[in-house]
Amino acid sequence: MDIAETANHAAEPAAHGVPMMDEGLLFLAVAVICILLLHRLRISPVLGYLGAGLVLGPTGFGVVREVEPIRAVAELGVVFLLFLIGLELSVDRLRALGRWVFGLGTAQFLITGGVVATVAAALGLSPATAILLGGGMALSSTAVVVQLLIERGEVASPTGRTTFAVLLFQDLAVVPLLLFAAVLAGPPDQSIPLAMALALGKAALAVVVILLVGRFTMGRLLRMVAVTRSTELFTATSLLIVLGTGWATGLGGLSMALGAFLAGLVLAGTEFRHQAETDMQPFKGLLLGLFFLSVGLGIDAAAIADKIGWIVLGVFGLILTKALIAGGLALAFGATREVAIRSGLLLGEVGEFAFVVIATAAEQKLLDGELSQALVATVGLSIAVTPFLPALADRLVRWVSPNVEGPVPEALGEPHVLIAGFGRVGQTVAALMARQQVPVVALDLNPDLVREKRREGLPVHYGDTARHELLKQMGADHALAAIITLDDPLAAARTVAAFRDHWPHLRLFARARDREHASNLLAMGVIAVVPETFESSLTLARGALESLGVPSGAVDELVQLYRETDRNPPHPSGQHG
Repeated sequence: MDIAETANHAAEPAAHGVPMMDEGLLFLAVAVICILLLHRLRISPVLGYLGAGLVLGPTGFGVVREVEPIRAVAELGVVFLLFLIGLELSVDRLRALGRWVFGLGTAQFLITGGVVATVAAALGLSPATAILLGGGMALSSTAVVVQLLIERGEVASPTGRTTFAVLLFQDLAVVPLLLFAAVLAGPPDQSIPLAMALALGKAALAVVVILLVGRFTMGRLLRMVAVTRSTELFTATSLLIVLGTGWATGLGGLSMALGAFLAGLVLAGTEFRHQAETDMQPFKGLLLGLFFLSVGLGIDAAAIADKIGWIVLGVFGLILTKALIAGGLALAFGATREVAIRSGLLLGEVGEFAFVVIATAAEQKLLDGELSQALVATVGLSIAVTPFLPALADRLVRWVSPNVEGPVPEALGEPHVLIAGFGRVGQTVAALMARQQVPVVALDLNPDLVREKRREGLPVHYGDTARHELLKQMGADHALAAIITLDDPLAAARTVAAFRDHWPHLRLFARARDREHASNLLAMGVIAVVPETFESSLTLARGALESLGVPSGAVDELVQLYRETDRNPPHPSGQHG
């Protein structure tokens, strides 16, 4: 390199020293714009990412021309998605919905996948590719459907439980679909049944090893980390678990997503599940958004425009077929007509994981470019119309059953009281609530305490009470009240702020270290505050006055008057000290 070249190289902007800095900044800008805009329009951000990729890609304005480096990073989005799916699949949850998950869910997946695969094979795809595509198209969008159920207050309703049971099985079905896609990516002359059997055998071995090793190591590792009370260290350890198990299964010839799924499955039964989910959610959201953006970058707008009529027809055909199958099966399993109609339509769209299946099939040349892009457009459009399906279901229900005006709003689970901090004060509060049969859910950052109380059967979870995402998972949306018993004034203030910012009408009660702390909490909107030193002083004074012969009624009146009127108590004189 000569002097001129060296000078030119040194003059380049420093940002170019960071790999993919331009692409990273561009993606973050797209993410912010998409989420802000589409949140206002109540449309899934998935469509925004796809549209942004289409506009910015080689067939759009050409801002991004190299797609492969982005796709390599975007695959991590699928890894984090599978980890969070694993966290949702606790044994208790599967057991509670067993008949619906493994009965209705299995039937919906197999029959819908079979119908789509038959149509795909009739259109000229190979049987193996048709089966893979049928499985991908049989899935529905868990993220979109659950959000709609939450917005309508139907998560705990019969419709919500039926729909969620099917979605749970679909989440389970993702893993064999990933294995099948990996098999199809192998040599063209291989025996697919034999290769699938080998892949299942390797996966089964991986499941046993990771579940056994993870059961004795992951929980203990997180407990050691939790003792430090460092949120950064906990997040870093969670990332290490997700990526480490993915890397290990990748070395074994399996997908990274499978390893992450198994890691989530291990942590699902621990007290750290909710904190891990809260910490990993932003990584999943951004990286999965990058995945959808990379899908959009590969879309050819001209090719889609030529087939727009077929795409629209395909969307309505898919939704109608899936809704009829899911609704009919729900009826066969004992659901009412109203529940069958609503669940069927909610499950009618195609889920985001279909993009993974289509991208995998296109990468392995199992689908030609035009067909894969038409399928991407079909899946995206089906997700776009999903928010309108519940309203359509309401109209159909009123038509079928004129006396039914619409879904009866139900609480998102059992109303309860949230307790932030489960030390001596929190445990006393919980015990008193239990005496009156008021359900409680508690959070604490002491891992040993959480583990001990969970062994006693108490609903205590590990987590930072100042994280509003975690509070939401603990049911803050439908909580009766929240009681903050934290002894750290700063932590208590942060927790109160999290409640007030996101649940301004929730009744808050708090413990305070002293009267100054109590005044600050009251100013933040807490309904009632009990200062530790103030109340203990009143209790001591009460006992002393009564022992000196002052009538109990007079003592009670004095204490109550002092509570109500005293703000700046006078200093006692030296003579009476």
